[in-house]
Amino acid sequence: MVDGNQTRQRAKARSGILLDGYRPVAGVADEMVDEAGNPRPVWRDFIAALEDLGPEQLAQRFARADRYLRDAGVYYRFYDKVATKEREWPLAHIPLLIGEDEWAGISAGLIQRADLLEAIVADIYGDNRLVAQGLLPPGLVASTPEYLRPVAGVKPAGGHFLHICAFELGRGPGGQWWVLGDRTQAPSGAGFALENRVATTRALSDIYGDMHVHRLAGFFRRFRDALIGMVGDRDGRAAILTPGPLNETYFEHAYIARYLGIMLLEGEDLTVSGGRLMVRTVSGLKPVGVLWRRLDAAFADPLELNPDSRIGTPGLTEAVRNGSVAMVNALGSGIVETRALLAFLPGISQALRGENLLLPNIATWWCGQDGERRHVVENLDRMMVGPALSARLAFEDDDATMLGAALGPEARQQLLAKLAANGGDFVGQEAVTLSTTPVFIDGRLEPRPATLRVHLARTADGWVVMPGGFARVGDTLDAKAIAMQRGGQAADVWVVSSRPVERDTLLPAERDGFVRSVPGSLPSRAAENLTWLGRYIERSEDMVRVLRAYHVRLAETSDPALPLLADIRDYLEPFGIDVEAAVPAGLIANIDSAVYSAGQVRDRFSPDGWLALRDLSKTVHQFAATVAPGDDATRAMTVLLRKLAGFSGLLHENMYRFTGWRFLEIGRRLERAIQIARTLARLTPDDAPDGSLDMMLEIGDSVMTHRRQYNARSVRRTVVDLLALDPLNPRSVLFQLERLKAEIDLLPGRGVPGHLSPAAKEILRLHTTLAIRDPAEMTPDALDTLAWDIGGLYETLAKTYFG
Repeated sequence: MVDGNQTRQRAKARSGILLDGYRPVAGVADEMVDEAGNPRPVWRDFIAALEDLGPEQLAQRFARADRYLRDAGVYYRFYDKVATKEREWPLAHIPLLIGEDEWAGISAGLIQRADLLEAIVADIYGDNRLVAQGLLPPGLVASTPEYLRPVAGVKPAGGHFLHICAFELGRGPGGQWWVLGDRTQAPSGAGFALENRVATTRALSDIYGDMHVHRLAGFFRRFRDALIGMVGDRDGRAAILTPGPLNETYFEHAYIARYLGIMLLEGEDLTVSGGRLMVRTVSGLKPVGVLWRRLDAAFADPLELNPDSRIGTPGLTEAVRNGSVAMVNALGSGIVETRALLAFLPGISQALRGENLLLPNIATWWCGQDGERRHVVENLDRMMVGPALSARLAFEDDDATMLGAALGPEARQQLLAKLAANGGDFVGQEAVTLSTTPVFIDGRLEPRPATLRVHLARTADGWVVMPGGFARVGDTLDAKAIAMQRGGQAADVWVVSSRPVERDTLLPAERDGFVRSVPGSLPSRAAENLTWLGRYIERSEDMVRVLRAYHVRLAETSDPALPLLADIRDYLEPFGIDVEAAVPAGLIANIDSAVYSAGQVRDRFSPDGWLALRDLSKTVHQFAATVAPGDDATRAMTVLLRKLAGFSGLLHENMYRFTGWRFLEIGRRLERAIQIARTLARLTPDDAPDGSLDMMLEIGDSVMTHRRQYNARSVRRTVVDLLALDPLNPRSVLFQLERLKAEIDLLPGRGVPGHLSPAAKEILRLHTTLAIRDPAEMTPDALDTLAWDIGGLYETLAKTYFG
């Protein structure tokens, strides 16, 4: 029996406002509608649901998704001729829908291809039978920059060269999927696919809930288990190697590390000792058994690979050669990304496996062979001609790839001359005509070209395919606009089933047992950044408190020449704080430094903490452009103080008490002790301007406490006693030293067993010396010396743990 409501929905979908005027591009396949403009089966209910919401509500929902991405700090770094910049993640809000049956065919083809690429890489760095049998030209292999001679003959410790791959797919006019490119070097996009899914389902949660969409979490759970399994019983740990925060996809590296609970490292965090790869931690050198490489292989080792690399680890190749570390993916595996290799894959598949490719790649001819070069020349008008050794997709590489049909007579002759003289430098590929998928623009759906990136991961049971992926969608109808560096967008991919699907997660089943793991070792670089984050936040709070006290008095007197105000200006000037600006550049720079330090350890930050810090940074920059001195600045400083307190509270209440938290806390306590001692030295001399003691109590947030404790007006001895020597006042110097002593005593021991570490000895000396003092002894000179000595404690910690 036909469901009348469903029939009405489908009729509405065919004639609704979203589809009104939607016209597929002539001669181009469209993912959503057929040639008659009717929604394809997998899209019908989805489009009907969109129509029910209407353009206005959809715009509101999509704005909600964009807001989530901004709040989560999802970004993509792009490069221009001037500098690198962060671009907010460009979500294309309409997901690409693919039916489960069609996805099964895609998956089978990609698993076959991943096995083939594994065999090719193993042969190139092993027996070289493909070259010996004429299936691969030796000159092509030898000239490819990704062929790394230092690892020739090296068998990977994990038994495989490839562990995670990505494939760029496009659908042609006839509906057939084609492989446009293989990604084996350090494939990106998996983490962004997760964020795309979260953001899209935020906007379309009801539609997503009603459709049987395959989940992504199971893919990551199985790959995480595979990485941990590769470590096995060996003394080691799994880690992700990133080029660092300036990399275009660094957000993804940090996100995946946090999502999977795996250590994120940079090249400087690692060293090779005794032939083993080790990570520098606050507990000393610790072995790394599995390294998921997210940087190009040539940059991984400046000693044996690229000597210009500043992001690698000297000796890493030797550790790989020794088999002490399993690399994901193996060094040198990027060779199969080479564009010219696509020309040989069909023949290699037949020779090695006796199979045609289930998913053919885009037709490619390497011009280093006479017959293939003649074919390219004779069919130039339907060819894209570009560099043979490039790993980029042809339509992305518009600076180097030429469309034959678009060449003028002179350019055409120049290209033909190059092909004749240096044919091996070029490949010809059939011009790409990509299918289109809908995007939401100004309340309507419009077609845009799209490619699909699908990820595969190796597990103990073989390859597993991410059920969905990462679609890149053009900003215009020009296929070149798909590239993220050229303004392209990213869309979620829904693999839709006709029946309910398993609700997979990263969590173990209730029936499974568990072991509470001890938090992993903390890399020294991460510890240093956490310490400085604590210091920058506390330093910012001190600046804000001093500035608020200054502007309160300026608003009351309107006389900047008042001795106390002049004294505060002189005090702040050496620290780069110019109070002529209501929000000084020095304060902004300090908060920016806190953001930078936090950005270095994004994998160790909760989304809430990062959101609070970004909000603080945004607010201080806004105030710099709008706030005036005096009462306006006083209110602005109060707002900043609340936001600083909110961020500190999140860290204090939400962070697990592992070693990283201790270094963050040490940084906060160090800086608060230094600032309180330094400010006391300035505002408590006998000849200090009138009102200095009251200002000191206000800066130290101890006005009410002073009234209760001393029942008298403020005098130097009571102020110094409360803010320097009171062990119960959370703003006093002694309180900070007690907290420092407690946290330093819990740090990993780096001294002689049975003896105090240098840092523990120093904090014990400082604490004991201050605890036996009385207020009369705490002269301004003594307070300045105390601030200097506490600063020296940081140097001791740095030598012990950060070196």
